[in-house]
Amino acid sequence: MYGSSRDRWRNTENMAAAVSQCGAFIEKFVLKSPSSSSSSSSSQELPLNGLTFAVKDVFDVEGYVTGFGNPDWARTHSAATSTAPAITALLRAGATCVGKTVLDEMAYGVSGENKHYGTPTNPSAPDRVPGGSSSGSAVAVGAGIVDFSLGTDTGGSVRIPASYCGIFGFRPSHGVIETTGVIPMAQSFDTIGWFARDPVLLNQVGRILLQIPQTDPLRLSRIIIAEDCFNHVSLPSDRTTGVLANSVKKLFGGDVIRKTRLGDYVVQNVPSLKHFRYKVIGNQDYDTESLVSLSYSMRLLVRYQLKNNHGEWVRTVKPDFDLRMSERVQGALTTTEKDIEHCHSVKTEFRDALSALLGDCEILAIPTVPGPPPKLQSEALVSSKSFRNRSYFSFLSVAALSGFCQVSIPLGNHDGLPVSVSLVAKLGSDGFLLNFVESLDETIKEQIEMAEQLISS
Repeated sequence: MYGSSRDRWRNTENMAAAVSQCGAFIEKFVLKSPSSSSSSSSSQELPLNGLTFAVKDVFDVEGYVTGFGNPDWARTHSAATSTAPAITALLRAGATCVGKTVLDEMAYGVSGENKHYGTPTNPSAPDRVPGGSSSGSAVAVGAGIVDFSLGTDTGGSVRIPASYCGIFGFRPSHGVIETTGVIPMAQSFDTIGWFARDPVLLNQVGRILLQIPQTDPLRLSRIIIAEDCFNHVSLPSDRTTGVLANSVKKLFGGDVIRKTRLGDYVVQNVPSLKHFRYKVIGNQDYDTESLVSLSYSMRLLVRYQLKNNHGEWVRTVKPDFDLRMSERVQGALTTTEKDIEHCHSVKTEFRDALSALLGDCEILAIPTVPGPPPKLQSEALVSSKSFRNRSYFSFLSVAALSGFCQVSIPLGNHDGLPVSVSLVAKLGSDGFLLNFVESLDETIKEQIEMAEQLISS
C-alpha cells in the first residue's frame, strides 16, 4: 500500500500546510519508491532518484479519496483501492510523490480557479490565473515546490497552465499512456500529461511514462509554422515565431522552415467541417474559421462524453458548483446525440489530414494560447462568443482532435508576462518531439535573451 487509509478531508493540519505553498495542494503526503528500502547504491541508479512530484487530484492513490476538485464528489466516493499505474511507474523509477494538487471542478475549466479549495497562485504572474484544469500541478512546478508533476489534458488542461505559468508542459499522443486509475472526462481526448521546468527532466519523465528507451535525437526534416494562427496572438512575432525560427536556423539551417496557412489546409482536407461552419461562424469572415469550427466539434464531443460519464452523478447528488461551472455542466447535460456522428467524422478526417501534412521527423508550430494569462476573476475566459475565446480553443483542438503529441515551450516574459509556443508532432512521435525540444534548449535561451535585449534597448 502506498498511502494510509485515513479520512483526507478531515486532516486540517495537512490542509494548512498545503495552503502555504502557493495554494497548489489539496493534500500533502509522502509516497516513496517501493525500492527505497533496498540498498542505497541500487536506489541511486534509478533514473528519477531524489526527485519529487505532485499529482492532479484525478489520479487514484491507494487509501485516498480521489476528489475531482469538488467536495461533494469526495463525500460520495470511497478511497481508492489501488494506485494509478502512471504514479506507480514514477515511484518505481525513484521519484517521491508529495501530494495531490488543486484543479478546476471535475477538470472542466481552463482558468484554474476553484471556489472550494482556492486558486493556486501563478508564480510567474500572481495577479493572473494559473490556467486549468491542472492548475495546482503547474503551480507546484513553476514555484519550485516539486521537480515535476502530473496532470491530465483533455482539451488543453496541461498546455494552458504550462503556458501561463512559464514552464514546459507535454500532452502525449492519445492512447500511448495508460489512463487506468484516472477519473475520465472524455475518453476520446483524455491523456496523462506532465510539467517540468527544463526539457531534460521533461524528457526523462516522458521516457518513464511512455516506456521507451533514451535514443539519439532524429534530425528534423521540416518545421511548419502556421502563420495564420500566429496572426491571432497578441504578441510581437519576434517574441514568438522569431525566437523559434532563429533557433531552428542555427541548429538545422533555414531550409527546414516552411510557413503555411493551417486554416486553408483544414478547409481543403476536412470536408465534414462544413456541417458546423454556419452554426459557429455565420457569415463573418475569420481567416481561421475552419479552426474555430474544429474546436466547436471538439467541445461538443467533450460535453457529450462528460454527460455520459458523470451526468447521472450530477443529477443525483446535485453538487455545489461555482456558478460558472454550474452553467458549463448544465450545458453539457443538455447535449444530445445530434451532430455527434459529424464530430467523429471531423475527428477522423482531421487526423488523416494532419498525418498527411506531417512526416515522422516533421513538426508543426502553433500558438499554445492567443495571449498572456487573464487577470484573476476576469471575464476573458468566460464568453465563448468572444473572438479571443474562439482562437483560444482553436489552437488547443489541433492536438486534441488529431491525437497528436504537443509540447508547450516557455519563451521568457514579455511586458512581465509569460510567453510560449507549441510544437506538434505525429501520433506516436512523442520520443522524437521530446528529444527535439531538449536539443533546442540552448539556442532557444540565446534567442530569448537577444529578443529581450532588443526590446529593453
